[in-house]
Amino acid sequence: MLAGLWLASSPALAAGSAPGCGSDTPCAIEGGEYRILLPQGAPPKGAIVFLHGWRGSAEAEMRNGAWARLAERLGVAFVAPQGEGGTWSYPGAPRQLRDEFAFFRALAADLKTRFGIAGEKTVLTGFSMGGSMAWNVACREGELFAGYVAVAGAFWDPVPQACPSPLPMLVHVHGTADRTVPLEGRAIGEHWRQSDVAKSLALWQRQAGLAAKFPQGAPAQGLSCQLQEARDGPGLLEVCLHAGGHSIRAEWVEQGWQLIAQRRGWPG
Repeated sequence: MLAGLWLASSPALAAGSAPGCGSDTPCAIEGGEYRILLPQGAPPKGAIVFLHGWRGSAEAEMRNGAWARLAERLGVAFVAPQGEGGTWSYPGAPRQLRDEFAFFRALAADLKTRFGIAGEKTVLTGFSMGGSMAWNVACREGELFAGYVAVAGAFWDPVPQACPSPLPMLVHVHGTADRTVPLEGRAIGEHWRQSDVAKSLALWQRQAGLAAKFPQGAPAQGLSCQLQEARDGPGLLEVCLHAGGHSIRAEWVEQGWQLIAQRRGWPG
């Protein structure tokens, strides 16, 4: 279910690390593991945590030089958790292999204790099923991270009736020509279904008292974005559409990071 236009391949990421683990050697935590690339010569200003898609791996993400260049530009760590069995076990997913919410609590705690990276300066992002996992963490454990950037993946059916977390800073990017995870959703076998992205968004709009609306169409080039901000508190929803298919670009994640950083008041 994954792939599409992936980020341009390039030489392996440089091996920034702390003793015992880093980009080449996984960091073990309760329930799983992750890899991390640290900036050279200065402490990280924060972190981008990227969740791979179906059948992906943290190791493969560490070989993708687009992530290294993005992390270097921003002065942040790049973190790639490993999905159990190459997938994510969120509500509605075909496989339930571990307690993902406990795993992400353990991840946030380990980043802080091992590397000094606080959740308040960390953005969780993901592609395809990784994007769906990001939506679910934002719903159930939204205050673990400063913000969320999901690409080509939202809730699966049944869409939650409500989220325990307050409105997060959530950016969603999707292609209008995506046929792997269509905007309107699609069935996966007889028992599972990707949700309509507008219905996923409507949950947050309803819960935050925002207008129920969804952007119409995408430009031939670039992104067309609809931004809604919470009436009370720092939360926001931004939906950005492009005319392409099932794909991800580092620049989309960077755009989401910059919006969250600006609203959080982080220094450039």
